[in-house]
Amino acid sequence: MRRRVVITGFGVLTPIGMDPETFWSGLMAGKSGVGPITRFDPSGFPTTIAAEIDGFDPLDYMDRKEARRMDRFAQYGLAAARQALERAGLRIEGRAAERVGVMVGTGSGGLDMIQREYSRVLTQGPDRLSPFLAPAMLANMASGEIAVATGARGVSAAVVTACATGASCIGEGMRAIQYGTADVVIAGGAEAPITPLGLAAFSKIRALSRRNDDPERACRPFDRDRDGFVAGEGAGVVILEEADHARRRGAKVLAELVGYGASTDAYHITAPDPEGAGAVRAMRLALAEAGMTPDRVDYINAHGTGTRFNDAIEATAIKKVFGAHARKVPISSIKSMIGHLLGAAGAVELIASVLAIRDGIIPPTINCDHPDPEPDLDYVPHRARRRDVRVVMSNSFGFGGHNVSLIVRRWEE
Repeated sequence: MRRRVVITGFGVLTPIGMDPETFWSGLMAGKSGVGPITRFDPSGFPTTIAAEIDGFDPLDYMDRKEARRMDRFAQYGLAAARQALERAGLRIEGRAAERVGVMVGTGSGGLDMIQREYSRVLTQGPDRLSPFLAPAMLANMASGEIAVATGARGVSAAVVTACATGASCIGEGMRAIQYGTADVVIAGGAEAPITPLGLAAFSKIRALSRRNDDPERACRPFDRDRDGFVAGEGAGVVILEEADHARRRGAKVLAELVGYGASTDAYHITAPDPEGAGAVRAMRLALAEAGMTPDRVDYINAHGTGTRFNDAIEATAIKKVFGAHARKVPISSIKSMIGHLLGAAGAVELIASVLAIRDGIIPPTINCDHPDPEPDLDYVPHRARRRDVRVVMSNSFGFGGHNVSLIVRRWEE
């Protein structure tokens, strides 16, 4: 039998809170983290808004030498990992370190440092290039830095599946524990895409909302007037443990990870399969592994980007999988408040799912004034809702046709 996998700690950095409790309070209040871009001058860009993190000081989590060599995404990842380890009460030492893995990915890598150092090469010449660029720009570097900082010497990787990255890393971390490759995996995603190059790239394909005059209402998942996603930044990291390992050290179990489904559309680089076949397959695979029928799911934390096609296809896929239960299960998108954290989104959203189980509260979809598509579905508009939550499905879909569904449930011995 596969070994059971539990969550014993988590850490987050988001535009509405740089620790789990502040983040959760912001979600419960329906707080928006979207505003005018301050990181650089966005004049001339069709989109001038984003969901930025304000007030992050890397020196709260690492020394100056460490911070200097890292891109911002890796700083975020290490900060979230340190939070998660502290909350899990986990010390990595001795030979046990060889059984601790790290899987923290990113969608776009060290974009901030790439852009800064490229400009330096153009204006000052190649001799002025930072020696830190070569490692800092790599997508695996959050995992590498976390391993160096914590001494984790087990399986290490960065599974990159665009906007599904954080969920993929958690799912693959689950597999490593289930099959005995590791006893603990530090898993999640980190992203820092708010740069001129990142903004221009997503603007060019018209993926971003252009509601610049009303930023707090710009991200509108499952709303008739949605016009694109809002770029966000941050990190989410969870501590996955084999259940007996957690018991032996007296850890508090927050939830059990029971289902992981992954599929590929094989349809288009940026557009999802219009039939939603890949999303349907991922959800059904997750349910099958969990040994659950759809009516056991109490809440769906949707991918819900606020783009025209994604929301329509996800809603259709949910109906195909859940049948009559689709109208009864609450569905919400926290991207309406924190923006789209790209490679970090799936991990942060899974953490929100665990908190929903813990507190019996479902976060809302703000700005959902006119539910669309599938208006008979319950998108939990505007306000958080109290409800006994035992099982949550969290969906993540990424460019390239990557689909991931994770299922967590309340811990029961």
